[in-house]
Amino acid sequence: MSRQQLLATDRRTVGAVMGLVSAACFGTLAIFGKIATEVGLSTTTLLVFRFLVGAALLWAGLAVTGRATLLDRRESRAALALGVLYALFTGFYFWGLLFIPAGLTGLVFYTYPVYVYVLAVWLLDEPLSGRKVGALALALGGVGLIVGGDPDAVDFVGVALVLLAALGLAGYVVGSRAALATADSDAFSGTVLVGTAGAFLLFGGGTGRLTLPSGLDQWLVVLGIGAIGTAVPMFLYIAALDRIQASHASVLGTAEPLVTVVLGIVVLGEAPSWLLFVGGGLILAGVLIIQTDS
Repeated sequence: MSRQQLLATDRRTVGAVMGLVSAACFGTLAIFGKIATEVGLSTTTLLVFRFLVGAALLWAGLAVTGRATLLDRRESRAALALGVLYALFTGFYFWGLLFIPAGLTGLVFYTYPVYVYVLAVWLLDEPLSGRKVGALALALGGVGLIVGGDPDAVDFVGVALVLLAALGLAGYVVGSRAALATADSDAFSGTVLVGTAGAFLLFGGGTGRLTLPSGLDQWLVVLGIGAIGTAVPMFLYIAALDRIQASHASVLGTAEPLVTVVLGIVVLGEAPSWLLFVGGGLILAGVLIIQTDS
């Protein structure tokens, strides 16, 4: 193997590791959300500071690596609008997290690639695939198994809110695809975070729900979710896409709900069940088919 081939292989390996670590970091979001409740941190305060810290750290990282640029006015408006959408579905996600366990939240939320496909067929003229339709049924069947298998153990309100969050993320992904046809991905991601932080700041200030975190525990949760759950994974994901194909990064993203389930059991003491594992397996299988079917 030539030196050039070795360098290309090393570059792909580094990209794969970045994508995997990014997914694992995103998998901590539900865990931070549950811990925030335990230390008395309100959801609004958590999310305001999550995105303020995350945006500041991401832009700092881009500046240090020489990748910080500004979008033009049209691109900025699109990114800020998508930032507001990001805030909306994030709110649904953390609201749903108040009703259901972290592991279940992670799995239900990860059905979003299925809805991305549906929206892409509807809005972007992506061809309809029988294999992907089957994958859609598989993933939704997994959700149905988890929810319907033991209805007394699952709060339907929480599941519905997380499904709305997944639909919101699907809309964000489809909108981003269109915007990124011309916009710089680094600056676009950073501007989206600014829009999200601004939306939560306005909501928190306008409703009187925003307070300063108090005590070491609350500040550690805020800094943790801002860095580990937001800035670091976004930065790594962007960097990974410079080294590996987007389809490969998407497949690596299946680590996200797995990390959430494992951390929910280990850190939060959530009780595992065969319904969670079987239903989760169906969801991941459906998502993998969606992501790998060309």
